[in-house]
Amino acid sequence: MSKFNLSTNHPLIPNANEYLNETKYVSIHSEDRNMIKYPSSSEFEIELPQDYTNVQSLSLTNWSFPSNYNVFSDFNANRKMTFKFKNVYDPSEHNITTTDSDELAVVQTVQDIFDVLSQDLDQEFVITIEEGFYTPEEMAAELTAKFNAAVSYYLMEYDTSLLGAYDAFVIHYSTVQQKLWFGNTRDQFELVNDSTVIAQKELLDSRCKKKNVLPEYSNWGLPAFLGFVRCPITAEAPAYSTQLLQANANISPFNMNGTIIIVPRDYSYTPVDSSDTGIGEWLVPTLYLIGSVVYFLKTPMKINLMGQSYFYIELAGYNCLDETSPYSLSKFTATTNQTNGVVNSAFAKISIPTTPVSQWYDDSSPSYKWFNPPAERIRKLTLKLRYHNGQIPEFGDFDYSFTIGFQMLKPQIEHKASIFTVG
Repeated sequence: MSKFNLSTNHPLIPNANEYLNETKYVSIHSEDRNMIKYPSSSEFEIELPQDYTNVQSLSLTNWSFPSNYNVFSDFNANRKMTFKFKNVYDPSEHNITTTDSDELAVVQTVQDIFDVLSQDLDQEFVITIEEGFYTPEEMAAELTAKFNAAVSYYLMEYDTSLLGAYDAFVIHYSTVQQKLWFGNTRDQFELVNDSTVIAQKELLDSRCKKKNVLPEYSNWGLPAFLGFVRCPITAEAPAYSTQLLQANANISPFNMNGTIIIVPRDYSYTPVDSSDTGIGEWLVPTLYLIGSVVYFLKTPMKINLMGQSYFYIELAGYNCLDETSPYSLSKFTATTNQTNGVVNSAFAKISIPTTPVSQWYDDSSPSYKWFNPPAERIRKLTLKLRYHNGQIPEFGDFDYSFTIGFQMLKPQIEHKASIFTVG
């Protein structure tokens, strides 16, 4: 006989091998994190209210995020573009006669500008737009101001009286074609979209910020968002011919002191004031600058200012979504036509349906994590939000919230019952 007492008043209850599928929802808010340890709401760890046991699956059921992102920022390396002059208008080559003192002052200023700019036509001007989100019209206004300011600051280094004197650049957004038109009322220019100067500046500005960001061929800088390809493009003066005028509705004849010149025309253009000339003529030369012609170019593609369309949610240990990676030139991609990607790279993919500043709500994510056998216990979640290229979204002081659903299997006790009818 055994020397141990095997009798017990608490016999084991046999498992009925029957389970109740119970779903428990947990609401998580970004402001509930340890803000000292996790200052950014895009990466943090949070402890759940209780242990969730025998978890069969994990899913994202609903969410609310703020839309306050910056499409253009130093981190995105898309605030700069470069241009240079190909030909500068010289008033001394034309017999300009005027008795108006204001016009004479302008002619002298333009002559001083020519004397400075003509010394080095290879000089590249780098403009930097303000950080943030733009509408197309706001982008056109910002580019106009920054192009003219870049030249004015350069002129000021030679003559302080020329500060703010350059105003020949005009950038216009065509609402019909959804393209930007770059123009100059008298000087020929070139947009140097493959400039090594700007590449070096962007590299220095983002060397520490973009260590974990994958390389991209699509969003390579500000010109890519404006509709340019990665090669220089030179502005040209509209050519004059009757056949060309009849075939091209984007140009029109303009009478300048009895001389017919050609100017670009956009019928969607709204004149700034009543002093503007013909319908849709957004770029015309200065009347008393005899011999000056306008130069302009259009972007090859439509403008794109929307920024990222999706971001991903990662839950450490519970990722279930496979993801391809942005194309980059390497020995692997050069020698094979296979795609590269990451298995179980994220937990869920969230669309960004609105533009700043707003709040969006959504639900019913198709992604879920399935456990077989069920996960014994879940008490903590480590969260990371990122874009497809690895960049972290910045929500600043804006909070967000989402709900996680835990589908749990609850074992049931075997019940035996007998029912007797008396009577």
